Amino acid sequence: MSVESVVNYFLDRGIENPVFKLPHSGATVQQAAETIHTDPKYIAKTLAFKLKNEDIVIVMRGDLRVSNKKFKNFFKTKAKMLDHDEVLEVTGHPVGGLCPFGLKNPIKVYLDESIRDFQYVYPAAGSREFALKIEPETISNLVNGQWIDVCES
Repeated sequence: MSVESVVNYFLDRGIENPVFKLPHSGATVQQAAETIHTDPKYIAKTLAFKLKNEDIVIVMRGDLRVSNKKFKNFFKTKAKMLDHDEVLEVTGHPVGGLCPFGLKNPIKVYLDESIRDFQYVYPAAGSREFALKIEPETISNLVNGQWIDVCES
């Protein structure tokens, strides 16, 4: 169902389906990079966080981590990731398959500056076994994402 919601997200907007099945699991950044034959920095990992009054997702470079200091400076609260069950409940996508498309609930999407200048990135597509190739600016435009700087340098 989760992959289907991602595929339908694109089809409903008149965009050709960019989702493809991976030959091996892409559950982790390293696994996805090896399976796709690319550098881990081009894997766009999507992480879900709980703020005081809302849940959000952040799309970022696969080989970087969120800086707690930058996160707190921007969001005015400590970074608290959703647990596996919460991610599935809130987004409709499992951990390892989370992406900013086809979300179960309306969730604010942020994109870290770390992916902004890449020609394309590979986010998961609703499952550990599916991904898609997309330009970062296209992600931002499709999901009305806000660019932020919260990754460690």
